[in-house]
Amino acid sequence: MTGLEFKDHFSAHATAYAAARPHYPDELFAWLATLTASHDNAWDCGAGNGQAALGLASYYRQVIATDPSKQQIESAFPHPRVHYRVAPAESPGLEPHCVDLVTVAQALHWFDRPKFYQQVKKALKSGGAVAVWCYGLCHIEPVIDECVQAFYAGETGPYWPPERVLIDEGYRSIEFPFAEVAPPALHMQQCWTLNQFLAYLRTWSAVQKYLKVLGRDPVQALAAELRHIWTPSHALKTVHWPLHIRAGHALK
Repeated sequence: MTGLEFKDHFSAHATAYAAARPHYPDELFAWLATLTASHDNAWDCGAGNGQAALGLASYYRQVIATDPSKQQIESAFPHPRVHYRVAPAESPGLEPHCVDLVTVAQALHWFDRPKFYQQVKKALKSGGAVAVWCYGLCHIEPVIDECVQAFYAGETGPYWPPERVLIDEGYRSIEFPFAEVAPPALHMQQCWTLNQFLAYLRTWSAVQKYLKVLGRDPVQALAAELRHIWTPSHALKTVHWPLHIRAGHALK
């Protein structure tokens, strides 16, 4: 895969993606800021709708947020310190040694990683850091989790792209040519109604592919099942996603 032929699983529903995806905790960005001595520029690569870029903007004077999807960038959340740019991970158009921190949130598995890592090493200042993270299945309550797991592995299982296995493995199997730093144990958390949770499920790339291939929404059957468990449906339930983080500094 090259930056010019990236596998685009999200542009067609970029607005829904921006509205329905969970938000990263501020503790994550506060920790990332401790990895760099200066806080001038951060590069958020594969920025999507800008959720991570917004978090970085609280700690860095300027955030360059790149994504190859024009639709995702057009749906991104505006911020005076975030500068959005349509560009692939493998060719971001950055000046050498211009950023203190490089981040990739839930997107590294789509990249041509050797080419991306070359760009990271070129863009980082001396002493700069890189951090990548992902999140897999959420946890709510055991009976709900069992239904969602069956939906994930069963109904939508054949429609997940092969790169999804890297998320299932928590990015542990991905090559990471940096001097690693042990991250804290962090997770995302949202309080959602059933309808909000179902909107999130509809942003899954496998759900979107299922819909495109078969012409019907696979979430409908799961929704009927969950309505017998999630009662009342407007009740707020806490949804947790463990974050799998890898971070480090450029090797000398």
